[in-house]
Amino acid sequence: MIALAGLDLTDKLVVCVGGGSVAQRRIARLRAAGARVRLVAPVATPALAALAASGDIAWMPRGFVAEDLDDAWFCHTATGSASVDAAVVAAADARRVWCVNAGHGGKGTARLAAETASGDVMVGVVSTAGADPRRSVAVRDAIAQRLAAGALPLRRRRRPLVGSVALVGGGPGPIDLMTVRARALLAEADVVVHDRLGPTGVLRELGDDVELVDVGKRPQHHPVPQDEINAILVDRAAKGLRVVRLKGGDPFVYGRGGEEVLACRAAGIPVEVVPGISSAIAVPSAAGVPVTHRGVAGTLHVVNGQETPSEATLAALRDDSATVVALMGVSALPRFVAAARAAGAPETRPVAFVENGHTPAQRTIRTTLGAAIQDAEAHRLANPAVLVFGEVARADLLMPVAVAAQGEGIG
Repeated sequence: MIALAGLDLTDKLVVCVGGGSVAQRRIARLRAAGARVRLVAPVATPALAALAASGDIAWMPRGFVAEDLDDAWFCHTATGSASVDAAVVAAADARRVWCVNAGHGGKGTARLAAETASGDVMVGVVSTAGADPRRSVAVRDAIAQRLAAGALPLRRRRRPLVGSVALVGGGPGPIDLMTVRARALLAEADVVVHDRLGPTGVLRELGDDVELVDVGKRPQHHPVPQDEINAILVDRAAKGLRVVRLKGGDPFVYGRGGEEVLACRAAGIPVEVVPGISSAIAVPSAAGVPVTHRGVAGTLHVVNGQETPSEATLAALRDDSATVVALMGVSALPRFVAAARAAGAPETRPVAFVENGHTPAQRTIRTTLGAAIQDAEAHRLANPAVLVFGEVARADLLMPVAVAAQGEGIG
């Protein structure tokens, strides 16, 4: 009967018999677990020999003798010889040392599990009816996929002494565009402080005991000021809770993530930042608009569309080889366009407005700088929308005009 156990091998002596490729992989794993390794083998792979030469492992360049197990806590044999492996297992058993027989797992006294980890949770898979490493690995991989997708509960039932904050970039909206790290942190979260944009659908997958705090801003309506958001993050983390600040796009691209990092650090709260796909790139991409394109645009200028265009922005708008992407710019569009035209940007400069990017309601309005305000009004352009100015916004850049026009508003 097999019992699955977790062993702490930190600074414990593990004897590995056999110096081939299997031993090399297993020794790497054992060293990662903190074990001290004694290798017994007449010959060893170059990588193992290098470890021995640097003093990272102890190598006995000869055949195995039972005394090699003196002071050992664990043993692994992979000599390629069934009789030698059996002798190692017998010697280990006589000394009450658990031994893995890599050549025939069912004839050892221990097995190395197929492992996967997420955060501070480790999962191991072994087969009980004879060694079946392929099946164990297949099951391990399936569990790993579920963990990465945030589909398994990972939250601690006991709160840590010190809480933490993770500023997570959720990307442009679809859940499957979130990073593996983002999903894992959400699965471990006690509190999620979220905006109205981004992958809000993922919130439905969280447990009922996860606190959800909606701090989403809307145009001209900021129900939760930034200082209060900072205070919420610090307050929950100070209570020993794991807090995820879930944002659309990337935390450091007009997400005020820097302010939240400073607030957490000032309060002594551990904080990390998980990047996400910025809507400045992802939303134009969803509409078939590349923000850079060889021979067309080699410079990308991302701006806050609510602010008065700077001299650098105006220069980019005049530059035929630059792309200007304006975020949060619908309400200030007339002022932005007027400034661009007054600064000498050509009236024929292609423009694309991508509304509700990465959603079923996505719509693209293609126009020019000279007709941008008129077309925005005619098509009732509304937030959320990403505004793209530059030659990459030409309707025929990547596809025929007739195809590009399908489902789009064309100015």
